[in-house]
Amino acid sequence: MKPRVAFTLIGGRHWTGGYNYLLNLLRVLAREAPDALTPVLFVGLDVPGAELEPFARIGGCEVVHDSAFDAAHRTRLLAHALLLGGDGRALAALHRARIDVVFEAAVYLGWRLGSPSIAWIPDLQHRFLPHLFGRVARWRREVGFRAQVASGRIVMCSSEDTRAACGRFYPGASVRAVRFAVQAPAPVDAATIEAVRVRHCLPERYFFMPNQFWAHKNHRLVLEALRRLAARGETVTVLASGEQADPRNPAYVPALLADIRAAGLHAQLITPGLLPYEDLAPLMQGSVALLNPSTFEGWSTTVEEARSAGVPMLLSDIAVHREQAGETACYFDPSSPDALAEALLRFKPLAPDARAARREAAVAEAQAGVARFAGDFVALVEHTLSRGVHPR
Repeated sequence: MKPRVAFTLIGGRHWTGGYNYLLNLLRVLAREAPDALTPVLFVGLDVPGAELEPFARIGGCEVVHDSAFDAAHRTRLLAHALLLGGDGRALAALHRARIDVVFEAAVYLGWRLGSPSIAWIPDLQHRFLPHLFGRVARWRREVGFRAQVASGRIVMCSSEDTRAACGRFYPGASVRAVRFAVQAPAPVDAATIEAVRVRHCLPERYFFMPNQFWAHKNHRLVLEALRRLAARGETVTVLASGEQADPRNPAYVPALLADIRAAGLHAQLITPGLLPYEDLAPLMQGSVALLNPSTFEGWSTTVEEARSAGVPMLLSDIAVHREQAGETACYFDPSSPDALAEALLRFKPLAPDARAARREAAVAEAQAGVARFAGDFVALVEHTLSRGVHPR
């Protein structure tokens, strides 16, 4: 019988990266390893139907609705997990669904879980960039991670960079790196790319930066680079789409947008907010390059999406970007506006033939990556089952 693996919803409006990660993982498992396991997604009664609809379309994925997983009960879940070993209502829901393995992401369910479990740690941003977290938020993350390690969870991360960091901060933890991958998107025809570009009033040459507006995503570096180019009489256009909110610092985005307007750069650093999903692939494939100036990543979804489509990339020179994109990207110092300004100005677009060849190679590489992602995850589930509950 296939093992039944429990998942809880990750992210949402304030963290689309987590939501998309889970959606992609379950789609990849359904496509590449349909006979290996049964995903069971536990969601609160407060989750909008539109948010769940993509999961309902995944073959073989079961969805369990239970108020124990409501967002309003997240603090209670953690408190009960730490003090009592688990929240009774949540543990009962898992038991009724006959769960064999639990995949914990952004939530700790306790040392009385009763099932072997995998703890996904997407990154250790709170250790490297503590100033971006409030005291309580930083404490919650750290306590949750330490509790998962202490209770014998296998820790899963998405990069060797994060795996090595886990080893430094949490000695003795059993950590595995499972690099995620995405399916190559269908090619978008030139007419559609042109129509979407014109509808968004973009020039023929633009860079695409589809990142949420969190401080570590480094939009301010882009603003400063464009300001310096403008002072030299140079014009470069960056389309920066994404949810315009940083829940850790609500004042950050309004101040950033005000500074863009005050600098007179709103036509060069275009900030439309969330874009229609159907426009993302044409905008990505029509751009000169994907731009990601982030100061910190666990494994970038936007980089993975660009890489799978053969889109050129201009990335901040951080370890995880080097690990993820290797020699297929150009890099710049994420602390230097001058370095980014020069990189934007001198970036050479690929000729159509070269770009088509790059895409062809990327599609084959993406398929291999997706198969490896599914295989590595299934192997980790099997290994977790073989260890049993709380081996320590």
